[in-house]
Amino acid sequence: MKKTFLLIVSICWIATLPAQQKTYCNPINIDYGYTPIPNFSEWGRHRATADPVVVNYKGDYYLFSTNQWGYWWSSDMLNWNFISRKFLRPWNGGVYDELCAPAVGIIGDTMIVMGSTYTSTFTIWMSTDPKADEWKPLVDSFALGGWDPSFFTDDDGKLYMYNGSSNKFPMYGIELNRKTLEPVGYRKEMYLLESWRYGWQRFGEYMDDTFLDPFIEGSHMTRHNGRYYLQYGAPGTEFSGYADGVIVGDHPLGPFVPQSDPLSFKLGGFVRGAGHGATFEDNYKNYWHVSTVVLSVKNNFERRLGIWPTGFDKDGVMWCNTAFGDYPHRIPAPDLTMDAYNNTGFTGWMLLNYKTPVQVSSTLGGFHANNAVDENMKTYWSAATANKGEWIQTELSSLSTVNAIQINYADQDVADDRLGKRTDQYHQYRLYHSLDGKKWKVLVDKSNNRADVPHDYIELDKPVQARYIKLENLHMSTGKFAISGLRVFGNGGGEKPEKVKQFLVLRTEKDKRSAYIKWSPVSNAYAYNIYYGTAPDKLYNCIMVHDFNEYWFKGMDSKKEYYYTIEAINENGVGERFPVLKVE
Repeated sequence: MKKTFLLIVSICWIATLPAQQKTYCNPINIDYGYTPIPNFSEWGRHRATADPVVVNYKGDYYLFSTNQWGYWWSSDMLNWNFISRKFLRPWNGGVYDELCAPAVGIIGDTMIVMGSTYTSTFTIWMSTDPKADEWKPLVDSFALGGWDPSFFTDDDGKLYMYNGSSNKFPMYGIELNRKTLEPVGYRKEMYLLESWRYGWQRFGEYMDDTFLDPFIEGSHMTRHNGRYYLQYGAPGTEFSGYADGVIVGDHPLGPFVPQSDPLSFKLGGFVRGAGHGATFEDNYKNYWHVSTVVLSVKNNFERRLGIWPTGFDKDGVMWCNTAFGDYPHRIPAPDLTMDAYNNTGFTGWMLLNYKTPVQVSSTLGGFHANNAVDENMKTYWSAATANKGEWIQTELSSLSTVNAIQINYADQDVADDRLGKRTDQYHQYRLYHSLDGKKWKVLVDKSNNRADVPHDYIELDKPVQARYIKLENLHMSTGKFAISGLRVFGNGGGEKPEKVKQFLVLRTEKDKRSAYIKWSPVSNAYAYNIYYGTAPDKLYNCIMVHDFNEYWFKGMDSKKEYYYTIEAINENGVGERFPVLKVE
């Protein structure tokens, strides 16, 4: 009897363990630090990072980005563990400095790290155990220097460095001696932007090249099937059109030929921008691309990070799928195979509360409640206080199956001492669900949470049926209780939207980089995905448009013909795509 009793207890205990999440949602939920530069906080203290690079090292993923006073590692690309580390500059001087736009490389069994610098005093660090924070100088003073650098080790063991961040000068590349890191030969010009041809490279929120020339920056090299794919960021980090382009060649130092369209590009939706990033492989040989997400509310350089499925098609074209890129996607798994055209990583869980009715406990000034459900990360609702018991309630479009919820906190009245990294702060809250808005059940209880979760994402152990979701504040990390997006995902259980019946793309005669796009509205759709590309079977880029049935697009290659299609979206799913149009 005693053995039987113990066995029953063990089974019950195992059954109550929370299931491991199998999905994530952009922006990724890491404990972003605050800008460490006081004059970058003129409109209030705020979180900021950018310029990410992820490397797969000994089966774990390591993430470095700008001004974080440390780095993260993860075994699953979902749960990121922060390691506090201020890298020294110079080694002998003992001066602490944060990494800006870091370069991370792998040489044999060693990881190397360097930040951006134009001086000859920046140390290149090395580690064979970065998880244990064990580092030592590989080179005390790297003589070559470089802003927005990146390292690449080829299959033959040769080491290369790329760099460049300018709206006047090109991106450069050079071979380095892998033992001494001394240059082998001289820097070579890799690429300079051609916004006169490629519309998406034009500077400005509306790609109009108004007051500055576009910037090229953020290099990263990937080798695939013997070809070399050199990636770069453009045209400006504060714009929705911030993207990564790619040039392709047969040697690490070129010559290269540009792909016409951006590699990573996200003009519409809750998350916008996908520039200055890096490509990496998971443990199942799938590719991913990590990049910078634009926020730019309290400062032009207020940014977050996103990760997108990536790969190469049969013709060697590199693609990055950002369609539904801010909806739940699967993390790396043995049965996940990337597909550019069929959104294989996308869960199919739809947004259930776009612009639906909202109730709140209080409101601060003009930070209205509806801002939390408008699919715009730049706008937010703020309660009048940070007190325990402040709440926000969202009504779903119908009685729905809820699979996941994302809570995006906004920075409102952040404490003045938030400059740089904080590891002593946390969020606590409860989520409730209801069928009628009167009787509530606890859905998620994070009253004991001690983690900083500015973009918390919860995949439910089991889906629930609900019409209302309520978020109750228990503890804020700092500032008022403010939410830029309370986003509920699942399925509304109704009819998917119909196919768009009329779709028109009028390319501008005087400027082939631009086109006016218009379509007949679908009555039960809240958004549309416009797909386009330079071949009918390579529609790899996507623009999500909410509310409107027209769009002015200025991002094409003036020398190529294009192909377009469109699909309607609602809380129940995605409609049939319109037949592909050829646009000359």
